[in-house]
Amino acid sequence: MKKRTYTINPLKMADWLALYKSDAYAVQTEHLGKLIGFFFTEIGVVNQVVHIWAYESLDDRLARRTRMAQDERWLTFSRKNRELAAVERLESVLLRPTDFSPLQ
Repeated sequence: MKKRTYTINPLKMADWLALYKSDAYAVQTEHLGKLIGFFFTEIGVVNQVVHIWAYESLDDRLARRTRMAQDERWLTFSRKNRELAAVERLESVLLRPTDFSPLQ
């Protein structure tokens, strides 16, 4: 699984979520497959968005992301995302489940 945490400029959070929902969500779910969850923080660092995707393997992840990177809709979102300049920080973490994890 891959967990991505975006720290968003607090003044641009609503705009970033609206852009993601309208321009990126469908493209990512089409290409990346299994979305485990998409969250925003309410306590703690309150200007963060976290999403978690499940993949069969690292090779599966790479193949899916490579296909998505060639999709014109994703390129359009990426351009708009850069123009909005809302993302202050991105952290990506690959997670491996324990043998007793309900999610494998």
